[in-house]
Amino acid sequence: MINEIVSFINNILWGDGQVLIYMLLFAGIWFTYRLGFVQIRHFGHMFSILKGSNKSDAAGISSFQALCTSLSARVGTGNLAGVAVAISMGGAGAIFWMWVIALLGMATGFAESILGQLYKVKDEHGEYRGGPAYYIQQGLNKRWLAILFSLCLFMGYGFIFSAVQANTITDALNNAYNIPTLYTGLVIIALAALIVVGGLRSIARFAEWMVPFMGIGYLAVVLVIALLNIDQIPAMLAKIFSSAFGLQEAGAGALGAAIKHGIQRGLYSNEAGAGSVPHAAASATPYPNHPVSQGYVQMLGVFVDTMVLCTATAVVILLAGGGPSEHMEGIRLTQSAMEVHLGATGNDFVAAAISLFAFTSVVANYAYGESNLHMFKLDNKLGRGFYTAGYLIMILWGCNAAVPTVWAAADMALGLMTVINIIAIVWMTPTIVALSRDYFRKKETGADISYKDGDCKIQGASEKGIWE
Repeated sequence: MINEIVSFINNILWGDGQVLIYMLLFAGIWFTYRLGFVQIRHFGHMFSILKGSNKSDAAGISSFQALCTSLSARVGTGNLAGVAVAISMGGAGAIFWMWVIALLGMATGFAESILGQLYKVKDEHGEYRGGPAYYIQQGLNKRWLAILFSLCLFMGYGFIFSAVQANTITDALNNAYNIPTLYTGLVIIALAALIVVGGLRSIARFAEWMVPFMGIGYLAVVLVIALLNIDQIPAMLAKIFSSAFGLQEAGAGALGAAIKHGIQRGLYSNEAGAGSVPHAAASATPYPNHPVSQGYVQMLGVFVDTMVLCTATAVVILLAGGGPSEHMEGIRLTQSAMEVHLGATGNDFVAAAISLFAFTSVVANYAYGESNLHMFKLDNKLGRGFYTAGYLIMILWGCNAAVPTVWAAADMALGLMTVINIIAIVWMTPTIVALSRDYFRKKETGADISYKDGDCKIQGASEKGIWE
């Protein structure tokens, strides 16, 4: 009966009903319009704001660490397997629609990250915490809805997602090298425990080092592949754009598949609107000291995840001749494409990339769950101890479990999180617009770009002392 309920809800959210697809599309278009196409008009400023992003203080991590932490969770197996699914189910044109949803998602990520930063709080250690539960409670005064969001987040990011990511790592290494899943699981637990026991700052330091290494390494390999096949690049781009509008396919079915799967996989990958990234945004001491500056930083995260890393995987697959297929999808298509370019080492490279990408997600997921302990007055040694123990046990369980049912529960948790978050941020549009205009005005007039209580009208109230 429980499985039937979960399946029914998921079918409405992700399946035939596609409620989340429409909600996220609406949010992207809504915030793109209300913020004056900020992701296009201020595209250059999004990069320039990184100049001071390494600054932090005792209360918050740096903006760059917050960006890397959010990318740790975003950049996962979806960047390798998700793109392959989009191409195998929707053809090359799916990549164009993935770009479109990323462009819209940049505005949604900008909006939710502003709120995460504005309504952040200090925990018992004097460190910043925040996220949708906090801006729902403080901005909308809906504690019951904030509690519901936190419970969904604990179920998804706190426990189940890490179990599934760990399962991905153990399966990849077992299939490639016949390493027993139990041994791999114990290593994952030991490494994860060493990192997460230090709390958010330890996770942020790990992400600050690992994410650039991981991303640059992957892009370097793809760049070499692209240069070796540079004569095929123009034809590949032409295929993406022509397939996106059904010009190379027979009938409207192929066009519909390209749009559906491109949008769907893009949404899964960049997480814009899901309510996860505001946790990383809230933990930072921004520079300039204005909530909107963190909006730019996390908007960049959407760009890097989809427009850069997902595109890199698409290049590898399309240059290898990959396309719509009923028999090869997901990570197998990526592995096959890498083997075309790199020979037998291609499979080893993909196995290593999956393991690295998934492990960073395992670690970042812990930080998102930990940020919500404060909601339940559990941000103390005992509360963190129970949460950490449950988190590590779930990793071990996930390494050896058959996870289809668990994945379904995780999808439901993520879907409900997203529904709650989208409703909240659209409801709080006046605050998002007011904060953005305050930042834009100060930037254009050359005034000091900093925010203090009372600079503009907001819904509810931020925690006392944060913005004084």
